[in-house]
Amino acid sequence: MHIQHYYHPITAFILGTPAVFLLTLSSSFAAPIDSSVAPQSTETVASEPLNTLAEDPFAQVNSVSQLSDVKPTDWAFQALQSLVERYGCIAGYPDGTYRGNRAVTRYEFAAGLNSCLDRVSELIAAGTTNQITGEDLAIVQKLQAEFATELSVLRGRVDALDARTAELEANQFSTTTKLNAEIIVVVTDTSGNSVGDSRDRTNTILANRGRLNFETSFTGRDMLRTRLEFGNLGRIADKTGTNMTALNFDGNVDNTITVPHILYVTPLTSNLSLTVGPTGVGYSDITDLLTPPTIASDSEGIPSKFGQYSPLYRRGGGGAAVNWTIVKNLTLTVGYVAGNPNLSQQSNGLFNGSYNALVQLAYRRDRGAIGVAYSRTFAPSGKADLTGGTGSFLAARPFGDNIATSSDSVAVQGFYRLAPRFQVHGWGVYTRANAENSGVSSVSDGRGGVVLLNVDGDDRADIVYGAIGISFPDVGGEGNLPGILVGLPGRVTSSNVRRERDTSYHIEAFYRFQVNDNISITPAFWVVVNPENDSRNDTQWVWLLRTGFNF
Repeated sequence: MHIQHYYHPITAFILGTPAVFLLTLSSSFAAPIDSSVAPQSTETVASEPLNTLAEDPFAQVNSVSQLSDVKPTDWAFQALQSLVERYGCIAGYPDGTYRGNRAVTRYEFAAGLNSCLDRVSELIAAGTTNQITGEDLAIVQKLQAEFATELSVLRGRVDALDARTAELEANQFSTTTKLNAEIIVVVTDTSGNSVGDSRDRTNTILANRGRLNFETSFTGRDMLRTRLEFGNLGRIADKTGTNMTALNFDGNVDNTITVPHILYVTPLTSNLSLTVGPTGVGYSDITDLLTPPTIASDSEGIPSKFGQYSPLYRRGGGGAAVNWTIVKNLTLTVGYVAGNPNLSQQSNGLFNGSYNALVQLAYRRDRGAIGVAYSRTFAPSGKADLTGGTGSFLAARPFGDNIATSSDSVAVQGFYRLAPRFQVHGWGVYTRANAENSGVSSVSDGRGGVVLLNVDGDDRADIVYGAIGISFPDVGGEGNLPGILVGLPGRVTSSNVRRERDTSYHIEAFYRFQVNDNISITPAFWVVVNPENDSRNDTQWVWLLRTGFNF
């Protein structure tokens, strides 16, 4: 810029203060400028994000003394004082600062210059002051000529931004709430005789599941999520006779709209946050699942319920958790979730019914993460589910339907990206189940029926499950994700009541085609060998074609 010979209170200030655009960025310039087309400043001064500046309304000042970070010893103090007293075209931030050392682009310079020059021109035209001289007018004209191109481009951009802003304001959903939607449409079927049966009871079906998440922020740092859900998929396990065939998005029927999930997250301090919710709050909502990006997504990740993420996290209801970032990348989670906190009947409520308590320590880096977790649970008779609806019926309720059950689980899980297009993840869980009362109970026989067995109050059972998966981000195209997972669904390995005779094996393959930012198509299948941990049952094959819409 060739303007250094205009040494005047106006130009002295413009030349010496990189933040000159703060002069009077008032209502006519309240949006950030796209700096990608402007040359970068070569000055080594602190730069503040433009979106932050754009959010701050500017207040006109009547005296330099109102600006707390401008001192009489500053080299530009006299120029600032002159601009305030003679022309009245200085504006500051609401916190009383001027921020004069911020870097500025040429377009930003032009914006501030234009506002100040317009003010000077107004004063000259009005003739209300004898402090405006012919010299001032000459400087104004030369500066306007110098920046004619930038000002022309700037006015066009401001006009376009005004039009876009008006359109957004007229059509926005809410100033505080965002709407995120996930719609899943699936064609699926299974093959293989149902557990304990001599025929295949399933048919090819076309079904859907939809979720609308309304995410509201009151402070800009907190988040209240309210979810509406509908679907008509039902439970495939009701036909196959085993939870090992469950999809990660089944269970909804008749497309009835429900509100299954309400969650609020807010920071308490710089390294401490609180999560609380009255319904639909699971371990997966209060802590990190420690899986690669999108692997655990209902619409974009692994489609089986068992393979999606560790079934340990499929426990929940209503409660709260605290996440503490001990040091960078190391987070401790402590949470408590009751199964039916809203019911006042016996064996329900926040503390007198089923509950799940979790402690997890997780370490995360750019290419991976690892964590260990401990979970303590209790469930009254008929409500136990120790494998999150994924393992055998015996593993879910090792003492049957009539015995209250507590459990202690230890888990490890993590992932690592070995290369840009190759990553591995896995998890494993050991659970010790404890019978909390005695009596005769209906216990799964592994063949689709039950047997009546006597259970003592001190009986124990050991349950294990785990999986390992590999996936290949962006293979075959940007956003695509093929992958393979093998695992052992929940199995009772030892018990005082009944143990299982065989081991089930889960083998799954999928390929997500990312059509665009909002649509993905995933063909997938998995096979379950020895369903219900019993080799007398037919092998179950599950295939599907899932389309996910996210917006």
